[in-house]
Order: sequence, then C-alpha cells, then structure tokens
Amino acid sequence: MKPLIDTHCHLDAPEFGDEMPAIRARAARRGVGLCVIPAVATSNFAIVRELAHAQDDAYALGIHPLCTPGAGEGDLAVLDAELEARRDDPRLVAVGEIGLDYFVDGLDDEKQTHVFRNQLQLARRHGLPVVIHVRRSVDKVLRHLRDTAPADGWRGIAHAFNGSMQQARACLDLGLKLGFGGAVTFDRALQLRRLAAELPLDAIVLETDAPDIPPHWLYRTQAQRAAGEPQGRNDPGELPRIAEVVADLRGITVEALAEATTRNAVAALPRLSSLMPL
Repeated sequence: MKPLIDTHCHLDAPEFGDEMPAIRARAARRGVGLCVIPAVATSNFAIVRELAHAQDDAYALGIHPLCTPGAGEGDLAVLDAELEARRDDPRLVAVGEIGLDYFVDGLDDEKQTHVFRNQLQLARRHGLPVVIHVRRSVDKVLRHLRDTAPADGWRGIAHAFNGSMQQARACLDLGLKLGFGGAVTFDRALQLRRLAAELPLDAIVLETDAPDIPPHWLYRTQAQRAAGEPQGRNDPGELPRIAEVVADLRGITVEALAEATTRNAVAALPRLSSLMPL
C-alpha cells in the first residue's frame, strides 16, 4: 500500500514528551510515511524545523489564531525572516498553521484577522502554500483568501474541515484540499461523513491533528473521565485506521484511498514530492 501522509500532526506537543520518537517510529511501521509538523508561534519555529529534519518529516511555519494574543509585528517580521532564511529547505512546505477561530471565546477579532491577512501576504510573497485553521470561520477565511489570492491561485489545506458542502466547494475552487481526521470516525458526525463520502476523491487529504481530535476509539466522555478513564492520546499511528473509516464511507479500498490522498497531499504541498515521490 502507498505510504500515508499525515498532513497535520503536532509532534512537538508536550503531551508526547520523551515518547515522541517511539511514537513516530510506530506510526512509520503502521504505514505513515511522512508527517507535516505545523508551527503555532515563533517560539516553536526552531523546534518543528529540527524535528522535521531529525525524523525525515516536513514542517510549516506560522502563527496560530489562538496564539495571536501574544503576537505582535515583531513576530510577523520573524516569520518573514525565517521564510526567507529557509527558502531552499525542501522540508519547509507551507505557511501554517494560520487562520481564524470563532469557537474559542476572548480572541480579538481585529488582531487575529490582521495577523492572518499578513501571513497570507507572506505566503504569497514567498511562493508557499498555506495550512489553514477554519474552526467556525470558513466564510471569513474564504473572503480573505479571495482578497489576497496569488495570480495562479492558492495551494494548501483547509485543516480539520467541518463546513457545508457549499463551503467545501468554495475552498476547492480556491485551490485548497480539505483535511479529514479523527472527527470523521464518529457516527454522529453526519455532515462531515457525508462530505467524506461525496466530495471528489481529489479533494481529500488525511490528518490526525495529534495529539488533538482523537478518533472515536480513543475518545472518553466527560462521565467516563469523571469515573477515572483517561482520555486516549491521539498520535500519527492512528492515521491508517482513520483511512479505513474514510475508505469505507466512500466504498473504495484503503489502498485506493492511500494512493489518492498521498497524491492530493503532494498537489497541495508540492515540496512533499521531493520527500515522498509518487
């Protein structure tokens, strides 16, 4: 089977700690050939870069919307300088994780929008794709993408997509692929599962967002957690099982899904082609 690409995996997260190399090695044994490790703030730019090089993975650099309260113009300047300094690094594949978030309370909308638009402009200037956070923000993200689009259009991924079919098609029209992960494994996620089943096959990439968004087999309810059952920790080794769920929803083999989603990931993030040739 074609090795899978986890297009969004926070391997630098403290939840993994010293176990991270073993976790990544286990994922490789399960068929995960490559992980894309997105930064969330300037403070972890060096960490994600070093991890990607140490483990033969890929990385993205950006400022997450949840990190915008502590970000200023200096952070945007650091990002710009780092993108320039790493312009020839084949493992730097995108500007990300960037975007807008209207799920978490207390974010300054004006500030997160300012940081997002400036990062879109940096991605355009440096000729890089984007990895975008779209939690309850798809329509606004689409507007900013249209306003700042390069002449040849965008490339990139709408991470953890959970919008409508109309919004999905609008993302595709702008050149993005849509990331599907653990959330699609829940039976109650009817809209998301319909998207995974009905979207064109060339629209879909796979991700875990590890250690976040655990699939249903790792999830514990509040009552279960109160009774002492620990929440399962998501990791990139869960990607093959997530792929099985998506393949089943589409009525195709896992092998066919693996081949398509790997090809789609390379189309979204072209530098992956030198790291994981088709």
